[in-house]
Amino acid sequence: MDRTYKKIELVGVSSKSYEEAISNAVAKAALTLHGLAWFEVMEQHGRIADGKVAEYQAVIKVAFKLDNPKSK
Repeated sequence: MDRTYKKIELVGVSSKSYEEAISNAVAKAALTLHGLAWFEVMEQHGRIADGKVAEYQAVIKVAFKLDNPKSK
């Protein structure tokens, strides 16, 4: 069967880790998208406050399968 996917870019944020930032982004995407298939980590960033890591940010691309048009 032929398949086509679309990729979108998301930024997940966490105060604990990059892994949680990624999980947060995927979980949020799953609330409105179906057919999620994979993700790619594009960038990792963070925010510093008072000389400490305050926030982890993960830029990811999430791919999801496009629906096949219904046959007429």
